[in-house]
Amino acid sequence: MATRKLASTNNRNREVLGDFCGINYALNLVGGRWKLLILHKLEPQKLRFSELKRTLPHITDRMLTLQLRELEQDGLIARTVFAEVPPRVEYALTASGLALAPAWQGLEAWGNAHRQANAPEPVDK
Repeated sequence: MATRKLASTNNRNREVLGDFCGINYALNLVGGRWKLLILHKLEPQKLRFSELKRTLPHITDRMLTLQLRELEQDGLIARTVFAEVPPRVEYALTASGLALAPAWQGLEAWGNAHRQANAPEPVDK
C-alpha cells in the first residue's frame, strides 16, 4: 500500500466528506479491516509490534506497520521508542484513542448478538 496521490479521487473525497459530518470524519480515521482491531487489542495494555502481530494472525508486517503509522499520525495511538539494543518499541492508546473504546465495545456486542441471531440452523441428518 503506497502513499495516496494528493490529486487522487480517493484523497479528494476524504477531504470533502471528512468535513461533511462527524461520522464520515470518524470512519476516515478508523475505517478499514485492521484499525479498529488494532485499537481494540491495545485497549487493555501497551503492546510491542511482535505482540500485536501475534494477536492479529493474518495481518502482514507491512500492513501492520502502515496501519500503526496512520493511527499514530491521527493521534489515536502513541509510539514509544526505548533507547536499547536491540531497539524496543511499544504502542499504546492515547486519550483520544481510549475515548473510542465504548464505540468498539458497542460494535463488538452488536456483532456478537447479530451473528448469533443470524446463525444458520443446524442441519439434521
